Amino acid sequence: MLSVALSKGKMFDDSVQLLRRAGLLHRELVAESRQLAVEDGPFRFILARARDVPTYVEYGAAQLGMVGKDVLLESPDSGVAELLDLGFGYCRFVLAGPPQARGWEARSGKLRVATKFPRMTEEFLARRGKSAQIIVLHGSVELAPALGLADLIVDLVSTGRTLRENGLVELESLAEATARLVANPVSFRLRAREVATAVAALRTALGREGDGR
Repeated sequence: MLSVALSKGKMFDDSVQLLRRAGLLHRELVAESRQLAVEDGPFRFILARARDVPTYVEYGAAQLGMVGKDVLLESPDSGVAELLDLGFGYCRFVLAGPPQARGWEARSGKLRVATKFPRMTEEFLARRGKSAQIIVLHGSVELAPALGLADLIVDLVSTGRTLRENGLVELESLAEATARLVANPVSFRLRAREVATAVAALRTALGREGDGR
């Protein structure tokens, strides 16, 4: 049985629809269900928090996983193999702040930047040669500048609506992210036929037969 870890967040419905189009899923999956492991023919689907998906895959509890590139960028040492860009769940990492923060690079002194993504934020600022205090939050990052907690934020956006509603403007785009199919490297070798069959079915469902992506 091949185990596939799925993110229970915003990409869940798209993941389920893709699995159905690929003919890999036939049972009903509900993100809010208390049943967190569902068997369906030769597959077991594990419903997990997005940030836990690479861990399940890395340690072999799941042979495959569907997770956002944002999670992979924040955890580059997770030890999973990225097999396929699934195309959905598009979002961007952005640096944002109040309108008066335009020209932020020219400011003197140490900045305070609030974010859920400290690694990405540190790497971005280091490339710009800027020193900053990174304040890690797990929700409502957009409130940080208004409350005086931080000068700027780094967050994920899709439309930018939440930024605008909180009086913030986008200052820089750091990276783009979509959903990815990842694999455990050992399983990729030892269970190559099963993994290859599943990947081929997903690629066909995406209309990418033979394109290598």
